[in-house]
Parts: sequence; structure tokens; C-alpha cells
Amino acid sequence: MAEMTEWTAREALDALARGEVSSEELTRAFLARIERLEDRVRAFITLTPDSALESARAADRRRAEARRSGETLPPLLGLPLAVKDLLALEGVPCTCGSRILEGFIPPYTATSVARLLEAGAVSLGKTNLDEFAMGSSTESSAYGVTRNPWNLDHVPGGSSGGSAAAVAARMAPAALGTDTGGSVRQPASFCGLTGIKPTYGRVSRYGLVAYGSSLDCVGVLARTAVDAALLLEVMAGHDPLDATSLDAPVPRFRFDQEPDLRGLRVGVPKEFFIEGMQPEVESAVRAAVARLADLGAEVIEISLPHTDLALPVYYLIAPAEASANLSRYDGVRYGLREPAGALWDQFKDTRGAGFGPEVKRRIMLGTYALSAGYYDAYYGQAQKVRTLIKRDFETAFTQVDLIATPVAPSTAFRLGEHRDDPLSMYLEDVFTLPVNLAGVPGLALPVGFDGQGLPVGMQLLGPHLGEEVLFRVGHAYQQVTDWHLRRPPLD
Repeated sequence: MAEMTEWTAREALDALARGEVSSEELTRAFLARIERLEDRVRAFITLTPDSALESARAADRRRAEARRSGETLPPLLGLPLAVKDLLALEGVPCTCGSRILEGFIPPYTATSVARLLEAGAVSLGKTNLDEFAMGSSTESSAYGVTRNPWNLDHVPGGSSGGSAAAVAARMAPAALGTDTGGSVRQPASFCGLTGIKPTYGRVSRYGLVAYGSSLDCVGVLARTAVDAALLLEVMAGHDPLDATSLDAPVPRFRFDQEPDLRGLRVGVPKEFFIEGMQPEVESAVRAAVARLADLGAEVIEISLPHTDLALPVYYLIAPAEASANLSRYDGVRYGLREPAGALWDQFKDTRGAGFGPEVKRRIMLGTYALSAGYYDAYYGQAQKVRTLIKRDFETAFTQVDLIATPVAPSTAFRLGEHRDDPLSMYLEDVFTLPVNLAGVPGLALPVGFDGQGLPVGMQLLGPHLGEEVLFRVGHAYQQVTDWHLRRPPLD
């Protein structure tokens, strides 16, 4: 059983195809590991063992029938996965890590999740997150704090910390996350994983509970670039249910047998190596870039001059969009309802009791930025600067094929370290926010460890719809390094 949970998603699928293991056996192995470790890690909000085993048995029956009929099987048949509890799954509670959605069970499934299930994946359950994806540590969830499997006294990152912790702890071979300002890449970095934030619109947002609608992306947390590509290929593609979904062909991601990067130009932006960042992070990332050069890549120093404006721009645009999106939670149609005499009192009491401090803070910031007399000075101006940030990337990609930067200025910080200091928490995303503002794809991958044994991550950034080059380079790097094969000391 322990051996099965060490498999990557690709290895598990190959074992299933060869008949070495059944989907039911594989699913039971992951459920047993969850049962053993969940009290320590707290990666999940809702577990669905009965439906997972039912789906696994159905996958085994279909595979057995295909051996007789010659039917072509779906690509993920029988593979267990975990899903961030910001994505709707029909019949399973969707909390978004918030009390305000207590008791809400969606009558539909998010397109990204539905495509994985149609491809044969088995859902193990819904993972923990910062409330409504607003956070960088998975400490603001109303359903408890998730811990980093590499050191249980440290955070797993956020907001997709539950998904990252589940994969790092070998409770699932891969998991879905979402990324509005770094919420896939930063937990991937903190937990020693590979995480893909796709181009905005590459994966449908239908069924993703909205935080910042112009920034939200559904992504993947996995052990390897191959696994991340495997899931993204299934999820991606146009969806008429999402007006922002891109009508662009989805490439079949292919991986070279030899790690040869000759002819590739890698840009390293000087603005991403800042004063105050952890020295071990800088040294590990620079060493990883040097390894890309060893594989034949040309490394070029570039500039993204408006990078320092990304943090204030993001914290105007994202809270403004959250203020509008979260206005629907009023205690009338679904979720928590606080009893009150007058209707307005019900709205006020329900929202006051249901939302946590960080969500309230961002709603107030966003409402202020959108208010009469302040819109042009704050939200309108932020959108103009966002355009400048986007143009920085467009200019850079005329000079280079991809960009390499740190994911975060530090490794995973201790639980509670930033809890009472919102600004220091926001600064954890200083290197990931520009990517969402520009709408380009980013791949995080592990490139080393600090002196405490905590993982260090590097992100590779590509041009619009440039996931293919990111996976190619990420895979090449992982062929000549073993950081992605290391496992936390939980056992």
C-alpha cells in the first residue's frame, strides 16, 4: 500500500493499464493514508470515500470490459485525485472554507472537475483553503488550519494549501487548485511540488466560486511537470458556459526523451531578486537557472520595470472584484442565515457572522475602491497600471522564450507568523501577482531546500498560451535533478 501512494499520477496510470493494480486497490491505499495522516496534516474539509470506491469499481469494470471489446479508454481512468473546495462538485458540500456557505450542496459540477471525471478520474474529496481563496497560508479557513507536511509547525502556503499538503503528504497523486494571485504556485513552492497556473481563460471558470473574476484560474498541483500537463490537457479547452473561456486549440503536450534546451532563451528579471529575500531562495533559484544553461539554454538578464507596482494594483483590483462577487452571500438563497427581524438586519447579521476577518477586510477595501468619488483614483487607475504590467511581459517575450524567477521571497513561514500582520502576508505573493495581472501562464517547480529542510520553488513564466514550453523546460530540469522526488519526513 505504501508503495502505491509513492507513485506519480503517470506511474499510477501505467500500473493500472498494465493490470498490476486495480483502481479500487489504489483508491483504498490513498484513503488509508488519509485516515492515518489527516489528523496531523488537516488537508481535507470533506472526504468522499464511499463515492470514491464506487467510482473506482466502475473504472475497474470498464477496464475489464475494454480488454474484451478493444474499447479506447479515457486517459485518467481509475486515477484518484483531490479537489479544492472552491470548485463545485454535484452532491458534495462546497464551503469555500467559509461559514457563510454552511450546508450548501451544489446541484452542478465545475467544468474543470467534470472533464476530469469524464476522463475517468476518481474524486477522493474536497481540500481545505483560505476562506474564499483569500490568503497565502491556509490559516483563515473556518474549518481549521492545514499544516505543511515538511514541517508541521509551518504553513503549506495558500490559498490552495489543502491541495498542496495532500499531494506532498502522498494522500493523493495530484489535486486541483485555483490561482488568483499565486494560490497554486506558492503552495507548490512551500510544499516541494510542481504547480501550473495556466493562461487566463485556458481552463473554464464555470463552477469555480469567484473571488477576482479577471484573475481567477483553475490549476493543478502534482509531483512532476508530466503529471501537471496530463491533467491540464484534459481540463483545458473552450467552454460555452464561461464567457472568458478561450476558443483556442489545446496542444497534446509531448516530452523529449533527452533534456536538451539548446536554442532556448531564458530571461531572468532583475526586479525579482530584491533586498530582504531569503538568501537560500536566491541561491537555489540562481543554481536552477544555471542548470538550465548547462542543458543548452541561453540566459539573458531582462527587466520588467513595473513589477514593484503589481502588489498595490492587485490589492485594488482583486478586492474590488471580490466586493462585487461576494455581495451574493446574503442569507436569502443558500448557506448561512442568521435570524433577524428586518431584512437589512438579516443581511448584516448573516454577513457579519459568516465571513471571517480577512474576507471582511478585502470586501471593505474593494467597496471603498469602487465607491463614488474614489473609483477613478483607485480602481480605474489600477487598471491602467495593470496594462503597463501586461505590456512589460509582452515586450520581454519578444526577447526571450520564457522567464525564470523565484516563486516567493522565502520558504514556508511558521504558523501564526503573519496572522496579525496583513501586509507581511500580502508580501508573500510579491513574485506571483504580476503573472495573474498579465494573464500569462506560470509553472512552479522545486529547486532545492533551505537550512531547515523546507522546499524552495522556482517559477517558469511563458507567453500567452505558452504552457507547452513551460512543461518542456520543467520536464527537462526534472530529468537531471531529483528535488521533485524528495518526500516529507511524515513517516
